[in-house]
Amino acid sequence: MRPALEGHAGIPQENRLLFRALCTIDDYDVQGLLQSGSRVLAPGLTVERGEMLSSLPTDDAIDRLSRVVISLQPPSTNERLARKWGTLLSILSPLVAVYKGLFGHMLAIDGFDPQHFKDFVWRSLFAKTLPPSDMALVTARMLRVLRMPYGAMHAAGLVTARIGRSCYPILDTAGVDVMIAQTPYPGSLRTPTRLIVRYMDAVPMFQPHTISRRSFHQASHYAALRRNVNEGAWFACASEASRKDLLAIFPQAEPRAVVIHCMLAHQNLLDVEEPERVGEVLSKHRQTISGVSLSPADDIPLAPEYLLMVSTLEPRKNHEMLIRAWERLRRGAWPNLKIVIVGSLGWDYEGIIRELSPWLRSGDAFLLGNVPARELRVLYRYARLTICPSVAEGFDYSGVEAMSCGGVVAASDIAVHREVFADAAEYFDPYDENAAAKKLSALLLSSAEHHRTVLVEAGRRVAERYEPKVLLPLWQELIRRVKEDDQ
Repeated sequence: MRPALEGHAGIPQENRLLFRALCTIDDYDVQGLLQSGSRVLAPGLTVERGEMLSSLPTDDAIDRLSRVVISLQPPSTNERLARKWGTLLSILSPLVAVYKGLFGHMLAIDGFDPQHFKDFVWRSLFAKTLPPSDMALVTARMLRVLRMPYGAMHAAGLVTARIGRSCYPILDTAGVDVMIAQTPYPGSLRTPTRLIVRYMDAVPMFQPHTISRRSFHQASHYAALRRNVNEGAWFACASEASRKDLLAIFPQAEPRAVVIHCMLAHQNLLDVEEPERVGEVLSKHRQTISGVSLSPADDIPLAPEYLLMVSTLEPRKNHEMLIRAWERLRRGAWPNLKIVIVGSLGWDYEGIIRELSPWLRSGDAFLLGNVPARELRVLYRYARLTICPSVAEGFDYSGVEAMSCGGVVAASDIAVHREVFADAAEYFDPYDENAAAKKLSALLLSSAEHHRTVLVEAGRRVAERYEPKVLLPLWQELIRRVKEDDQ
């Protein structure tokens, strides 16, 4: 559940939706694994063979679980001792991970009973994506606590590789049949637990120039992926494009690699407010960027015409090309067309901000962050176009979300978009801003209304492919195959 602790991006969202869907299957005892990327967590309750022991008095058990909650939060500025202690543990944790990896010592996985901590579980893990009606379902499940940081486990594999062979810590997964990990996992599992890696994309391998912390991210992805493949993990690839990339690196994984697309929310996504809500959403969620002034809030129109892009600001998403194409549209027949970009600041985004800055000041561009799912659906529904201009993707949630909300989609002409969006989008060359502008212009013309209607209807059919009722049986079949696999 580590990704679920993060924001609104694709992997965290998919993590929440998949957990929720698996919880609806009566035959499964679904548990979530709490782990931080960089912080050592406080110990939870003792677990033996999947069963939580109740040897502690109630007050001691609640005190221990309360400390787990605290350890998952970054210390506040006035918690000096906590910050120093947390920094020391973060420095030591890779050394501990190396030691345990080299000598085969297992990492205990503690228990976390959510009974008295439902508010924390809901708001920290699920509320960013799921509707309140799902709260009882997802907060009733037992959680587990892995104290070792995810980053320290990756570091252990990379450090030990220098002395001959990557050695990752072994997780004590006694009593667990199958573990599903988002992204290649930097650890081995206790026999007979089997690992399913949710393989979103091979961007760290094929586009390493576009990722953050390039050397570490590329090396950790490759080393963990190689260990997972060699230990017989199965791979649930987010698209056929992702599967082909995986097999280009490790063809021996072919018998254990299947395609299960990402899952949309299960609620009615066409149930949205009136278009006048758009101005309110733009006003509420504008991001403040250092050194960039924003237009006054009272200058925001209630129902503007706008292009929409939903994506973290980072190089492979191709924001700058889209901004230049939009500028061409404004110089032509659409001088009042706005652009709305929804996404957190990722990495190497300075060029994007430079392109956007004058437009943010004039009130013609909007950069939004932390937009809740329901308000994001308002933006999808009333955008003139939702644009997906990436040069590389594993799935691309924004396009199918827009389709499910009745929006019109234009996307870069890359293999994964053709696969996922099919005939429900118009496609353009992601490297040619002039060609992209012409394609977008054609979709904005009043004479294109019939074609837009055709795309909307096709989009609704395409979006149905990604509903839980369609994809959940594929997960059930995969879990059955993994459990029966005797490798």
